[in-house]
Amino acid sequence: MPQKKSAKKRLRQNEKLNQRSRSIRSTMATAVKRARAAGPEDRDKAFKNAVSAIDKAARAGVIKKETAGRKKSKLAKELGRAAA
Repeated sequence: MPQKKSAKKRLRQNEKLNQRSRSIRSTMATAVKRARAAGPEDRDKAFKNAVSAIDKAARAGVIKKETAGRKKSKLAKELGRAAA
């Protein structure tokens, strides 16, 4: 455990940030899983939700902008292939 006041505060801040990031990342992963598992009639809506979740994660700094683009591209390709 940290001894200094500033180190204790930093630990508290890191724990909060870690929880927030974990929650955002989990929401994103769930949305992507739902999009992959969606049937043909729900695919468009599920894809939009997944893209939105990925963008929110990128905006929050949980994932990088390039990673978000790569995830969206990969998901679109997978869903496009599944529809064809």
